[in-house]
Amino acid sequence: MLMKILAELSFTMVIMMLNFVAGAQTSVLKGRVLSNLLPVPDVSIAAASQVTSTDSAGYFIFNKPDTGTYSVIVSATGFKKIMKTITLKTGDTVVLDFDLGDLRNDLDEVVVTGTLKEVRRLESPVPVEVYTQAFLKKNPTPNIFEALQNVNGVRPQLNCNICNTGDIHINGLEGPYTMILIDGMPIVSSLSSVYGLSGIPNSLVEQIEIVKGPASSLYGSEAVGGLINIITKKPEKAPVFSVDAFSTGYLEHNADIGFKLNAGSNATVLTGLNYFKYGNPVDHNHDNFTDVTLQDRVSVFQKWSVKRERNRILTLAARYMYEDRWGGEMQWNKSYRGGGEVYGESIYTSRWELIGNYQLPVREKLLFSFSFNNHHQDSRYGLVSYIASQRIGFGQLTWDRKLGIHDLLAGAALRYSFYDDNTPATTDLNQELARNTWLPGFFLQDELSLSNRHKILAGFRYDYNSVHGSIFTPRFAYKWSIDDNNILRLNAGTGFRVVNIFTEDHAALTGARSVEIQEKLKPEKTYNVNLNYLKKIYTSGKGFIGVEASVFYTHFNNRIIGDFDADPDKIIYSNLDGHAVSKGFSSSFDINMSSGLKILLGATYQDVAAIEQGVKKQQILTEKFSGNWAVSYAIKPLHLAVDYTGNVYSPMRLPLLGELDPRRPNSPFWSIQNIQFTFSGFRRLELYGGVKNLLNWTPNKGNPFIIARASDPFDKDLQTDNPYHLTFDPSYVYGPNQNIRGFLGLRLTFP
Repeated sequence: MLMKILAELSFTMVIMMLNFVAGAQTSVLKGRVLSNLLPVPDVSIAAASQVTSTDSAGYFIFNKPDTGTYSVIVSATGFKKIMKTITLKTGDTVVLDFDLGDLRNDLDEVVVTGTLKEVRRLESPVPVEVYTQAFLKKNPTPNIFEALQNVNGVRPQLNCNICNTGDIHINGLEGPYTMILIDGMPIVSSLSSVYGLSGIPNSLVEQIEIVKGPASSLYGSEAVGGLINIITKKPEKAPVFSVDAFSTGYLEHNADIGFKLNAGSNATVLTGLNYFKYGNPVDHNHDNFTDVTLQDRVSVFQKWSVKRERNRILTLAARYMYEDRWGGEMQWNKSYRGGGEVYGESIYTSRWELIGNYQLPVREKLLFSFSFNNHHQDSRYGLVSYIASQRIGFGQLTWDRKLGIHDLLAGAALRYSFYDDNTPATTDLNQELARNTWLPGFFLQDELSLSNRHKILAGFRYDYNSVHGSIFTPRFAYKWSIDDNNILRLNAGTGFRVVNIFTEDHAALTGARSVEIQEKLKPEKTYNVNLNYLKKIYTSGKGFIGVEASVFYTHFNNRIIGDFDADPDKIIYSNLDGHAVSKGFSSSFDINMSSGLKILLGATYQDVAAIEQGVKKQQILTEKFSGNWAVSYAIKPLHLAVDYTGNVYSPMRLPLLGELDPRRPNSPFWSIQNIQFTFSGFRRLELYGGVKNLLNWTPNKGNPFIIARASDPFDKDLQTDNPYHLTFDPSYVYGPNQNIRGFLGLRLTFP
């Protein structure tokens, strides 16, 4: 009996040892996928009969891969496929790294903004520009507003020397003509273009899509100059935990933290936290005013994604942001807020947003989307108080259906707007623009595929504004694929915009100028056309070159322009007795070589002017020429990437206070240039650092002063020491006022 037990035990031990040896000899196939040393997530890896994908840090691994000789194929949206042949024996560990940087082709990205449908960029009849995480990382910034400074034809415009509020210009058109969306919803209202673009953790942004030109038939009458759609990551594809933090030589500190959790078996929750702190008053130009606004900002973002039958959509996102910013005399503190002793501009902003998408459980593809935002602002500009509230609710139901050569999209929308403040913008002639405005409407779009080479998109939108009545905005687009490497697109449309002056023109609130509204303001009307040409060039396996060029033209009727010139003590608002025009052309080059060199170049020429009684006047604070670049080189053996970014602007007309004002009437050519080094030799950690504003350029160069009468901000003694007959005014601003500075940061990611 004992012998039998020992024999069975010995047999069991032998089997266990064999299993152990076999387990020890299990093969391993793993690696990482990069693009110019940056990780590429969600890449499909096919090896023999198995398929896997990379995690958020670009890593992949096969469990029990096949042995033998076979091909490993890497494929991802926006890249050409790469194939490597391996021989895998039992017990081998094979590490395969792929660098897709030399084959990058942004033209194949999936976009949604142009037509409200997911489509490859090359197939879209509407030209859409795409800027991904890799672009944002080339020049790290604490907010999306600053990140757009290196986008061709797009310029973040500062509107105040003291509080640094601003807006986004597209092709020379000012901020109010640009619609800003988050996940396709018009969440950023006119009151808050700069605040709405702050506090979104850059690490949670999947990509930014920009449409230049008319988009009114889908997104509403206010998208007359273009739109910017910030698309956040899908929770199920986001990393489990990520941190991106950096500091600068100005003692600016920014931290983005993101993490996701599974809420049960069918829901994933993505949470992002952003904190920005700048509390170091600096006065390098010695005018006793802060050069840069001090800020303390916190933002919390959360997005839910729920799995449903037949992959129907259900997402819900919310964000809250609070910011305390101030600028002013160096000795200012909060005890002086709103007083007349020490000048300061102090802004408290509280804002929350809600966004949702729900696909109805029916056979047809019906999607209900909604958003709501509440924005409250409590500001003091010296003695001037600006207290404003805005609430915007939006709901939209869309129906998507293909019928033969027709790809139909129809929808009905309802927007409710509430706005009120304590300024003349909501009293007297414009009282009806305040309080409640309802805007119901519907739209229809048909994309006809006439052949593989020709597509036509026709659409129209009808809205009824409770103040101004009917609004009709048609749209037309034509796409001609001349061949596989040449595409021509034509887009045309109209727009209609209701104006709230004080939500859009900060100069009306600061300084000593008084505001005069001469008449009941009529809504603006626009006609817009854009011709776009795109060419792809493949250089015999050595890389890729993309060339894009556009010609644009916008005509305005009833345009509302603030007149700074007729009376130096006033800003006079009225409808233009004539018309205004924005026209020009732009071009861009995307060069990606197998050596690890990537170059993005862009240039825009524009002529933006108002014609009244036969006299043409250039738009104030608008350059005629702008250029930008991003040159990147990956030194692969050292795991080091170098990014050199910059922009250049031609002179623009500046707001002087009269003929005796000694400041330059036009800005000089100016440029902001930056360099960054990124080390990615660690598995989960990236280290980066560099220098911003390499040329140490600031607007005060060549000017006797920037802020008029900085020594007397309350205009208490205009008769003494005032040879130029000026009043206090901080509106003379056209570029950032920060000197050269270093920065250092890190990114930590757990997939």
